[in-house]
Amino acid sequence: MLGIDVSKDTLSCALLDHTTRKLIWQKEVKNTPAGWKQLLRLTAPDVTWVLEPTGRYGQEVVRAAQAAQRDVRLAQPKRAQYFLKSVQDRAKTDTLDARGLALYGLAFNLPTYPLKSDMHEEIDQLLAARRGLSQSLMELQARQRDLPRAASTLKPAVDALKEQLRVVDKQIAVLVEAPEMKMVQELLKVPGIGPVTASTVVSCLTSRGFTHSDQFVAYCGLDVRVRQSGRKSGHLGLSKQGESELRRLLYLAAQSSIRAKESPFKAQYDHERDKGLPSTAAICAIARKMARLCWSIVHHESSYDAQRIYRPAEPTPKKLTENQKND
Repeated sequence: MLGIDVSKDTLSCALLDHTTRKLIWQKEVKNTPAGWKQLLRLTAPDVTWVLEPTGRYGQEVVRAAQAAQRDVRLAQPKRAQYFLKSVQDRAKTDTLDARGLALYGLAFNLPTYPLKSDMHEEIDQLLAARRGLSQSLMELQARQRDLPRAASTLKPAVDALKEQLRVVDKQIAVLVEAPEMKMVQELLKVPGIGPVTASTVVSCLTSRGFTHSDQFVAYCGLDVRVRQSGRKSGHLGLSKQGESELRRLLYLAAQSSIRAKESPFKAQYDHERDKGLPSTAAICAIARKMARLCWSIVHHESSYDAQRIYRPAEPTPKKLTENQKND
C-alpha cells in the first residue's frame, strides 16, 4: 500500500508491506510528470495507491497512475484525519501523513479515486475564478461604504467586476448544457438551484465521495450543533464548520426556492414557521433539505421528483365520544 501526501510541489510517499504493515521505503518526489514517472518505476503494478482529494494538485497524479493501470483509492478527508490523529498524536508532518494514509488504506476498503473529465475540470476552474471575483467585489463594495468620499473612485472597478461576473456566469451556463453534465442538469430542475450552485454541488460531491447525506450536510456546515451536559441540553444553531461558499449558495437557493412558483419547499417553510422557527432558521432547514436532496440525486444518479420533497403529516383522527359513536 502506497500512501501519498500531496502538496503543490511535492509528493511525500510511504510504501508499507500489506501483511506486516512495516515500512518498506519512504521518499519524496516532485509533483511533476517526471516525478509521477519516477513513482511508477518505484512501485510494482499490484501496489494500491491511496491519497486524499487535493484538487488539481492530486488530480493529475491520479490521472497518470490510472493511465498506467494502477489502482488508486480515495481517502475521505475527515475520516482520514481522525485516523491519522489516532496513530500519530504527537506530531504532524508530510512524511508521517503519508505513512498514516498507507495504514488507513490497509485498514479500510476505500472507494476508487474518482477522476473529473476535462469539462468538469474547466467548470471547476471557472467556479474558482468566480469565487475570487465575488470576494473581490464584496471587499470593494465594503470599502465603498466605509469610504464614501472615495466611492466614486472605486465605482469603475466595482462595475468591471460585476460585468466580469456576468461573463463567467454565462460561460458556466453554456458548459452545463453539455450532455456529460447530466447530474448538473438534473439539479437545475430543483426550484431555486441555478447553474453556479448546481455545478459547485456536483463538483464537490463527485470529488469528495460522501457515502451519506449527513456527511455532505456537515461539510457544508448546515448541521445543527447539539450541546448536552448534565441537566443542560439543546440545539445551538448551525455548526458553520464546513465549506462556507457551499453553505452560502445553498442558503440563497433555499431563499429562491420558497419564492418559486409551485415549489415543494414552500410547504416545508410554512411548516417550520408554524413550529415557531424564525425566518432565517426555517430557510436554513430548507437549505439542509436541499443539500440532502442534491446528495441523493448525484449519489444514486436519480431524477428529481417534487412529490418526494415534503409530505405534511396527516392529522391524527379525533376519538369519538360514546354519543358520536351511537350517532
